[in-house]
Amino acid sequence: MRHAGWIAGTAAAALVAAGAVTYAVAEDGGSSGTPAADSADAGFARDMAVHHQQAVEMSYIVRDRTKDTEVRRLAYDIAQTQANQRGMLLGWLDLWELPKVSARAPMSWMDMGGMASGKDGALMPGMATNTEMKKLGTLDGKQAEVFYLQLMTDHHQGGIHMAEGCVARCTVGVEKRLAQGMVDAQQSEIDLMAGMLKERGARARS
Repeated sequence: MRHAGWIAGTAAAALVAAGAVTYAVAEDGGSSGTPAADSADAGFARDMAVHHQQAVEMSYIVRDRTKDTEVRRLAYDIAQTQANQRGMLLGWLDLWELPKVSARAPMSWMDMGGMASGKDGALMPGMATNTEMKKLGTLDGKQAEVFYLQLMTDHHQGGIHMAEGCVARCTVGVEKRLAQGMVDAQQSEIDLMAGMLKERGARARS
C-alpha cells in the first residue's frame, strides 16, 4: 500500500510539473509571439507527440510479455515519462491555438520531409513498423525483452535526432530546454539498454 501511495504521489507531482512547464511555454512563446503553424516549434511538438505515442504503446506491450523486473521497470519509466511529455507537447499546441496535425510530411520543419518513407507505419526515423509492433506482441520472455530493447534503442536514436533539431531550430526557450533534456535522458537510456542487451547475449540492430 505504501508503494502504491508513493507511485500515486509521484504521478500527481509529475502532472503538476507538466502543467507548470506547459504554462511556462505559453508565457515564453507569448513574449516573442506565438509560433507559426509551420514553425520548428510547432513541427517538433506535433511530430514528437506521435513519436512518443509509439514508445508508450511499445512499453505497455512488453510489460505484458515478460516478468523480468528490470525490463518492466524500464518500460514503466519510459511509458510514464513519454506520456507526460506528449501531454505537454499537445498542450502547447492548444495554447498556441495551432493544429495538432499537418498536411506537410513529418520532419518537414527540419527540412527532412522525405527522410522516412512512412512504409508500414514507420512515419519518422527510429519508429517501428506496424509489422514489428505486431511481432513484439507475439513474443514472450527473453525474446520479447531483446526485441523491445532493440526497437526502443532505434526509437531513441530517432528521437534524439529530432530533439537535437529542436534544440537547433526552435525559438521557445522552455521547449528547447525540454528537447535537450530528451537528448540527455534518451542517450542515457540507450547506454543502459546496450548493457541489458549484452546481458541477454544480444546487441542493438544498428
